Amino acid sequence: MTHQSTLAQVLGLVGWLAVVFVAAGIGAIASIEAATFYSQLNRPSWAPPGSAFGPVWSILYTLMGVAAWLVWRERGKRPVAVALSLFVAQLCANALWSWLFFAWRNGAGAFGEILVLLGLIVATIVTFWRANRLASLLMLPYLAWVCFASALTWSVWQSNPSLLQ
Repeated sequence: MTHQSTLAQVLGLVGWLAVVFVAAGIGAIASIEAATFYSQLNRPSWAPPGSAFGPVWSILYTLMGVAAWLVWRERGKRPVAVALSLFVAQLCANALWSWLFFAWRNGAGAFGEILVLLGLIVATIVTFWRANRLASLLMLPYLAWVCFASALTWSVWQSNPSLLQ
């Protein structure tokens, strides 16, 4: 690799990580009071403690940023515009969930939206597979967590009709 291509790769990685963590930040703004709200909710016995979410999401967002970067690196060799567009769409859906659940306390909306998010994640994984298989595999922990989060969203929404619409 030449110096410029190495620099371009590093900047590309930093750029995709920035995109992911900006989306995380947008979701986090909605979650400022999440710890207090989460502690007030009736939760199933299998719900993780509120303190688990930050570390888990930090790892998942890092994996997602690396995955997007790996796909981005394939541009010129393979068409990646659809894959990266789906990736950005699922990031937007990811950030929206926090607003629906924590800021607007809309359980029905959050549950419906997380199902859309799951579909977008699956579509992203499929399109990533065509561009870069490692990128696709790096998205699997995220898919697993959002499947778990879907069940948790449903359970918490159903158990808290007075707190979540």
